[in-house]
Amino acid sequence: MSEELSKQYNPKEIEDKWYKYWEDNNLFAAKPASDKSSYSIVIPPPNVTGALHMGHALNNTIQDILIRYQRMKGKNVLWMPGTDHAGIATQNVVEKTLAKEGLKRQDLGRDKFIERVWQWKELYGSTIIRQLKKLGASCDWSRERFTMDCEYSIAVTEVFVRLYEKKLIYRGTYIINWCPRCLTALSDEEAAHKELQGSLYYLKYPLKDNPKEFISVATTRPETMLGDTAVAVNPKDKRYKKYIGKILILPLMNRQIKIIADTLVDMEFGTGAVKVTPAHDPNDYILGKKHNLEFINVLSPDGTMNAAAGKFCGLDRFIAREIIIEELKSIGLLEKIQPHALSAGHCYRCHTLVEPYLSKQWFVKMKPLAKPAIAAVKKGHIKFHPERWQKVYLNWMENIQDWCISRQIWWGHRIPVYYCKECQAGKSQENSKIKNQKSKIEKGVIVSRTKPDKCPKCGSTELTQDEDVLDTWFSSWLWPFATLYWPKENANLKYFYPTATLVTAPEIIFFWVARMIMAGLEFKKQIPFKDVYIHGTVRDIEGKKMSKSLGNIIDPLEIINQYGTCALRFSIISITACGQDVYLSKEKFEQGRNFANKIWNASRFILINLNPEGIAVDLCVFFKKEKLDLLNRWILSRFYTTLEKVEKELDNFKFNEAANSLYAFFWHEFCDWYIELAKPQILEKNTQVVMFKILEKYLRILHPFMPFITEEIWQKLPGAKGSIMQQTWPHLQNELINKNDEEQMQLAFDIINTIRNMRQELEVDLTSRIEIKLTPANKEGRDSLEQLIPYIKNLAKIENLIFSEKYIVQKNEYAYVLKNMHIVMPLQGIVDAEEIYKKNQAKIDKLKFEIKNKETMLANKDFLGRAPKEIVDTEKTKLNDMHQQIVKLEAIKNGLR
Repeated sequence: MSEELSKQYNPKEIEDKWYKYWEDNNLFAAKPASDKSSYSIVIPPPNVTGALHMGHALNNTIQDILIRYQRMKGKNVLWMPGTDHAGIATQNVVEKTLAKEGLKRQDLGRDKFIERVWQWKELYGSTIIRQLKKLGASCDWSRERFTMDCEYSIAVTEVFVRLYEKKLIYRGTYIINWCPRCLTALSDEEAAHKELQGSLYYLKYPLKDNPKEFISVATTRPETMLGDTAVAVNPKDKRYKKYIGKILILPLMNRQIKIIADTLVDMEFGTGAVKVTPAHDPNDYILGKKHNLEFINVLSPDGTMNAAAGKFCGLDRFIAREIIIEELKSIGLLEKIQPHALSAGHCYRCHTLVEPYLSKQWFVKMKPLAKPAIAAVKKGHIKFHPERWQKVYLNWMENIQDWCISRQIWWGHRIPVYYCKECQAGKSQENSKIKNQKSKIEKGVIVSRTKPDKCPKCGSTELTQDEDVLDTWFSSWLWPFATLYWPKENANLKYFYPTATLVTAPEIIFFWVARMIMAGLEFKKQIPFKDVYIHGTVRDIEGKKMSKSLGNIIDPLEIINQYGTCALRFSIISITACGQDVYLSKEKFEQGRNFANKIWNASRFILINLNPEGIAVDLCVFFKKEKLDLLNRWILSRFYTTLEKVEKELDNFKFNEAANSLYAFFWHEFCDWYIELAKPQILEKNTQVVMFKILEKYLRILHPFMPFITEEIWQKLPGAKGSIMQQTWPHLQNELINKNDEEQMQLAFDIINTIRNMRQELEVDLTSRIEIKLTPANKEGRDSLEQLIPYIKNLAKIENLIFSEKYIVQKNEYAYVLKNMHIVMPLQGIVDAEEIYKKNQAKIDKLKFEIKNKETMLANKDFLGRAPKEIVDTEKTKLNDMHQQIVKLEAIKNGLR
């Protein structure tokens, strides 16, 4: 007899054991091999500050399914792991740690602070990796990369230098997104807009020649008026034609500003006249350049007003706003305030309202890089799943803006730019008043792969490196090839690049996916991956995004501790439709737990009853040699039909459909039907072989979804060798698929279910043996039913199964029509048919009375006007249910006639 499984499945006893076994035996390791085709995935590198959340659980389970599936399909598989240094996020975490010690990063200085970040990384940075292992992730951990490790940093520097040499990186003073909390520039993608309910302030600017006459302007940010250098109107606006060229007096600052004309002005917004603040608004910046206006920056980096704001210097921007409005009101220059809905950018890290801010930054010209990346997707070289994300990608790429890549923080890749003091001597420093100039190559700027010893132009050794670091995404966009030690050409890079599939979330299509495609084509002249699978967002059961502030987070580690990893993985995959958001509650994971228990109990039953002698056969040879009965032919056909379906679903990224196909086959067909019907013949050799073969093959196709439980059961199988993950994916045997056998057995199941329903409807004991009469439409129908008799009698608990040629209505019988036959249950000595008829009629009468009351209530306009919509909908559902109950009860009555 085979080694028995324990009575109950306990995931805590097996999961760590098998993960250690896989790691100790290097089963995740990947090496280039000429005799195998490669399949590689790069993990979306989690932030080094991160802890496992449900988004990670979904994302990495999908990746692990693909990796384990392709490994069993014979591919040479690499799942490349690693973490991202997460510049702003990590710096914020370490600064909070310092704050507890009463320190700021400035107290330590740059070098000492960076040392502290590295210390923090060594202590806490591997938390997310340990948690991914708990999830069962089969990454090649020997290859783990970090976006700040030495070799990776070389790749980052190489890319910067190459782009600079191609004049695709430049430095310029432009309006950028500025976070006053993080004190750094942000790219447009890092400053997502949120809808806000703000105000529109109407301010009156007096004319110099006639101070009693005013031009009114509308603004949502009155504090920036202190930096106004013009008022603009549309030249087509008849209201203001006579004022073009006149001079206004800027209130509170007593500065003279000109009225200019430009078609950029929207005549419908506010009064049709707009204040122009070139240093604090992207549209005003364009006007400032075009009309050669003065650029006055009135804000400090921390969001307080600076010296250029005069008496408001030092005030927080929002406090300054309130005081400015009060002062304007007191001197009669505030016309009105109106509520106004607006969209404003917020920092993606701290959610602070960002400021459009004039600043000198480094940028990447994106349009030249985007062109081949657009073509790669349009030509089908890269495919998005679901396909709708292709349109989103192309829309962004075709309207792409230059990328601001410099950040004013300390943790990150320092920009490889050096400045020669000698060459820059005498150059005027930037101040709050900046004249508009066309960008040009700056004197004394050296871009180098390594720190130069001296200036290549003047020979001076007085060189200083740029203080800024690169945007975190500037390193992440190189991930598919930099993890393989590019720019060095090597065997791993040649063999595993391009990668096969990228699995990621929709919110980083622009941050990461699009940029990786551009980087791959620019630096490797190849696409970085062939397929991009975009999964949905994990939400709570009410559809809200999970967050600490809402208190609706479900901790994956808590679920693993309660139900086991396989339960978590199977549950989250089975409810995640392709590309759709996931709605989770803790109760959802009970499905995976129950399924794991079902697999365990069924496997235990089979192994207890299995005789290992004679089961190690070639299934195809065995099938041809032995005359199998319908039951065994049916289950083999259903297994291979399921196998074919699961393969197609996995190949088309329909993970939930594959999971549900596996669930339906095992729970309903294998357990509910096959095992139950096979019990009387379980010791027969043919049944032993088929039952064992189905179990061991099923474990293999389930393994990518539920790796731990399948490994534990696999190791208990007779003749098992090695790990289940080293086994081949079962080959599809088309000759074992027989649709006629499947239809025949389905007919048996339909008859059994119908008889069970008839018993339930008449409250007949489900265990009592009864008589059933079947009336097939013809002889062929009867002949096909003959071989089903043992199965029907067994599971429907039938003492006598009688065939009759014609159905004749008789008293004291209950009849049901199924397809082309009548199924008749004689009721003599079982139940009183007349009594059941009367009881059902009484139920119908009561329901009709309740329906009348319900319909009256729902026709009442007063009720409909007062009751909440959900209450009305609930009452309508109840009404519909009552009608359905009557239909069912009438059918039972009719069956008794």
